[in-house]
Amino acid sequence: MAKVSNKVKTSDLELKDRLVAINRVTKVTKGGRTFSFSAIVIVGDEKGIVGWGLGKASEVTTAISKGVDAAKKNLVKIPVINGTIPHEQTAKFGGANVLLKPASSGTGLKAGGAMRAVLESAGIHDVLAKSKGSSNPHNLVKATMNALTELRDAYTVAEHRGVSMEKVFKG
Repeated sequence: MAKVSNKVKTSDLELKDRLVAINRVTKVTKGGRTFSFSAIVIVGDEKGIVGWGLGKASEVTTAISKGVDAAKKNLVKIPVINGTIPHEQTAKFGGANVLLKPASSGTGLKAGGAMRAVLESAGIHDVLAKSKGSSNPHNLVKATMNALTELRDAYTVAEHRGVSMEKVFKG
C-alpha cells in the first residue's frame, strides 16, 4: 500500500502554538555546569492541521521559538469529521502506546497531558484517548502524531481504491 503524503504548506494559515514540555539539561564540563533547555511545541490551526517541533537553546524563550519554527516545517492534515476522528486508531513510539477512539458529539476531549495538546491543536473536540506505557512527553507527542497521520476518512479510502463511496461501505 502506497503511503499518502499529507504535508501542508504554511503560507496563509493562522497557527496557534502550545508548549507541551520544557526540559532543563545540564552539561558538566571542567569549568562547571552549563544549563540548556529543550522545548516541545505543538502548532495547529484547530481545523485539522497540526505539527510538532523540538527546540533546543541556552535560553527558554529561544528554545520555544526554535520549537515553533521546527513545528511549522512538519505540518500534516488530519481528517476531522464533526469534531471527532473517523475511526479507532492505535500507535506506538518508543515506550509510549496511544489509543484514540471516536466519541459522540458533546463527549469532550478525554485525554491528558501531551496528547491533549496535540488533539486540541488539531481541532478534535470529541475523542476518547488512552496513554499506555511511558508518559514521556517526547514519545507521547510522537505516538499521537503517528496515530493521527494514519487516520483515513471514507473519501480518501474510496479515492485510493478507485471505487465509489457506496462500494466502500458495502465492503
